[in-house]
Amino acid sequence: MAMEMRQQLKMTQQLVMTPQLQQAIKLLQLTRLELQDLVRQELEENPLLEETVEADEVREPEPLETAEKEVEPDTSNDEFHEVQTGEDTLRDWDSYLDGYNYSSGEQYSGDDDRPSFENLLTRKDTLIDHLLWQLHMGHFTPEETAIGEEIIGNIDEGGYLRLSMEEICLACSVTEETVLPVLERIQEFDPTGVGARDLRECLLIQARFLGMQGSVVERILQNHLKDLETRKYKEIARALGVDVNQVHVAASIISGFDPHPGRIYGSEDVHYISADIFVSKLGDEYIVMMNEDGLPNLKVSPYYNDARSNGSVDTKAEEYIGEKMRSAMWLIKSIQQRQRTIYKVAKSIVRFQREFLDRGIEYLRPLVLRDVADDIGMHESTISRVTTNKYMQTPQGLFELKYFFNSGLSTSGGDFVASESVKTRIRDIIEKEDPKKPLSDQKIAEILSGETVNIARRTVTKYRELLRLGSSSERKKHF
Repeated sequence: MAMEMRQQLKMTQQLVMTPQLQQAIKLLQLTRLELQDLVRQELEENPLLEETVEADEVREPEPLETAEKEVEPDTSNDEFHEVQTGEDTLRDWDSYLDGYNYSSGEQYSGDDDRPSFENLLTRKDTLIDHLLWQLHMGHFTPEETAIGEEIIGNIDEGGYLRLSMEEICLACSVTEETVLPVLERIQEFDPTGVGARDLRECLLIQARFLGMQGSVVERILQNHLKDLETRKYKEIARALGVDVNQVHVAASIISGFDPHPGRIYGSEDVHYISADIFVSKLGDEYIVMMNEDGLPNLKVSPYYNDARSNGSVDTKAEEYIGEKMRSAMWLIKSIQQRQRTIYKVAKSIVRFQREFLDRGIEYLRPLVLRDVADDIGMHESTISRVTTNKYMQTPQGLFELKYFFNSGLSTSGGDFVASESVKTRIRDIIEKEDPKKPLSDQKIAEILSGETVNIARRTVTKYRELLRLGSSSERKKHF
């Protein structure tokens, strides 16, 4: 069979993701703080990218002879003008700082006399720090101290020991008879219940600290903790041979124990959310504003552009400048496009959810991505990227953009109500119920049906579990 080469034309469609398009998509789903970090990194890596300085920040240096003259303040108008002139300004600031009162109430003549600001900083003690302090303040031998440090070093933030006795013995090269007395003394440390190996031991330590050895409380914790969790009070009473009221009292005492004694020394950092969009009402209209705080204004450096135009650089340098210039221009355009897209999406959400902004969560409208996509003429995937990790500050509070997108339930009047509104209503119903006679999911569904919301019992169950609310048997209060 003969082999031959031939040319032919073929038309096909292919989706090509250029690096520039990938960057634009990446910028679209970044948070505002992540965008700031990316811009700062680009400013460091791209010499053609510069930060625009606002006009009011630019000040021409004053001539020397003008600075040495005494300037009379202008009192012709009511505005206050601060005149900064040479050494006089320095002397004025020195006199101001000399008379400035620090937190101690004392005055200092120089910087060397003032206390260091580092002395004003404090660090919250962790659980490990607190336990080690008690260990070193106690009467322990060097061997017991080493064992105690090994035990404390393996206590988690909840206050539980996460190392077995065998592992502690192996790490310290001692026997279990040597480790156990040290562990028992550490379990007497503050906070009460620390150093326990499981929940049962943690609660028993707290009960014994209150002097309840041999009581109904201790007997329940030792043998009937599972029954206590499922609230089988009658079964516990029969097993212990006591009255059910005594079990109720013991359960009430146990409910006051702390199952996580170490959490009061938790070192978790507080994460603050910064809004990307601000929505405020002006008259009868809602104004949407982008949060540009901390986001620098970018421009392409004219110096390199002039050098390239004048032909004062060689070919390699010209190629490098051209590449960096294209990168800078694309970044600036991508950021501008990102801001415009977010603004359009925010405006569309405000139009759809105006009743929510006016009247609250009960009037939240069912909304899907396609509604906003059709409204502003964009693809649903773009709307999904825009609403990821973006937050809007509204008169009703701070909400993630995805919060405004939710499914709807039909009503008897033919309208639809948002699922978030139904969840809020379920929470309100449960909060107002009689704790000794909690409502079942079927009863809640009947109440909502009476309010024209068509909802099934299993839907109520699903929403209740999403709200992390227990069932009627779990919510029931026996005492």
